[in-house]
Formats: sequence, C-alpha cells, structure tokens
Amino acid sequence: MTDRSSIHPTAIVAHGAELGPGVEIGPFCTVGPNVVIEGGAKLVSHVVVEGHTRIGEGAQLFPFCTVGLAPQDLKYKNEPTRCEIGARTLVREHCTIHRGTATGTGVTRVGTDCMLMAVVHVAHDCQLGSNVIVANNAVMGGHVSIGDHAVVGGAVAIHQFVRIGRAAMIGGVSGVEGDVIPFGSVIGNRARLAALNVIGLRRRGFDKAAIQRLHIAFKALFGKEGVFAQRLASTRAKFGDDPLVAEILAFIDAPSHRGLIRAE
Repeated sequence: MTDRSSIHPTAIVAHGAELGPGVEIGPFCTVGPNVVIEGGAKLVSHVVVEGHTRIGEGAQLFPFCTVGLAPQDLKYKNEPTRCEIGARTLVREHCTIHRGTATGTGVTRVGTDCMLMAVVHVAHDCQLGSNVIVANNAVMGGHVSIGDHAVVGGAVAIHQFVRIGRAAMIGGVSGVEGDVIPFGSVIGNRARLAALNVIGLRRRGFDKAAIQRLHIAFKALFGKEGVFAQRLASTRAKFGDDPLVAEILAFIDAPSHRGLIRAE
C-alpha cells in the first residue's frame, strides 16, 4: 500500500492489497489480499472487493456493490480466476460483478469508461467493452460479451453466451436470448430486431451518408423476401465493401452459441 492513499478507519484492507496513489477507501469497505486498485480510484463506502481483482485508474465503486467475489457456478472450486474493472468506470449501488471460472475464460472484464447503474449483475466470464452503459436492474448470465458503446436498457435479462455487437441498443425490459448485430436495436420479450440504433450511430459520430448506406443494407439483409441465407449472400455481394456492413457480416459469420436475433 502507498502512504498517499486515503483509508477510512472503519475500512478493512488486507495485507498484500496494492493501492495506487490517490486511492480513496471509504467507510466500512473491505479489500482482499489479492486486489490491485490503481491510482485515483474510489470506493465510496460499504464496498467489497475480493479475489484476484484489478480496479482501474479513476474508477468509482458506490455503496453496497461487490466486485470479484466467487461466481454463482456449482463447478467453481475456488480456482484463482480474475476480475478486471477498467479505468474511469462507474459501478453504482448494489451491483454484483463476479470473477471468472476455470471452465470459462478465467476472467470477468468490464472495460474503460463504462457505467453500470444500480443493481446490475455481471456474471462470471462476461466481457464488456469500453463506453458501455447498462441501466438499472439489468442482469446477464455467464459468458456474455458486449461490444464498445452498446447501451443496455433497464430490467433487461441477457441469456448466457449471448453476444451483443458494437453500438447496439437493447430496449428496456427485454429478454435477450440470441446475438444482437452491431448497430442493431432490439426490444421485447423475447427480444426482436426492430431497427438500427440510428441515435447511437449519430452519437458515435457516423455521418449521414454512412448511416444511409447501412440502413439500405440492413433492409436488404433483414427484409422478408426470400430466405435469410440468400439475403446474406446478396448483401455481402452488394454491400460487403462498406466497413459498417462488413462489421455486421463478420459478426454474423463468427461462431455463436445462441444464434442470431432477426427481425420478425
């Protein structure tokens, strides 16, 4: 530990924990012996960080959240798996982020500049990219992956092994059983592919022409005429050189445990 850290007298920081400069450990927090907390990070109060866990620079953990505890997996036998929280990420009240499993990737990872609102659950072996926003009461099963700049609405439930592509939007109270394409927008119980996440694309700085090209390709790919395999081949031939379309096609081509969510 460094002398430049601020530790409240009621906090318990185990011997062996590593605290960077300017770390703040608030009242009634508990930090385990294998935890690394990088400079400028803050545990507000009543936070528990355990396991082989790294908290990134400038991250903030709010009251009653728990990070790096054992996964909810009956096969887990206390292996030294890991949990990583990226720089400047906000983990709000009552969030639970479990460490990975030996039968999975071995690490649960939340990227940089994310915001997990209150009562979010990130299960073992999940991989969240950077700038991901997850609203209140959303839950994800194990092994979920979420791309950069995705937005997950409130009270969403994501099935284990689901992939959510970059800059996708998951509407509130949706049950997500299949993969969501990059830039897609899904909603419903069970979730259906409703449209492109045009608002998200605009916020990410894509110009109008690029969005229009993507929209044309989207309609061709997820239209109702013909079978999906034929539409996929046609879209690849016509629009495959467009970088945004190519990203969606690569996502579809990648291995999937759960299959793809498509438009009705």
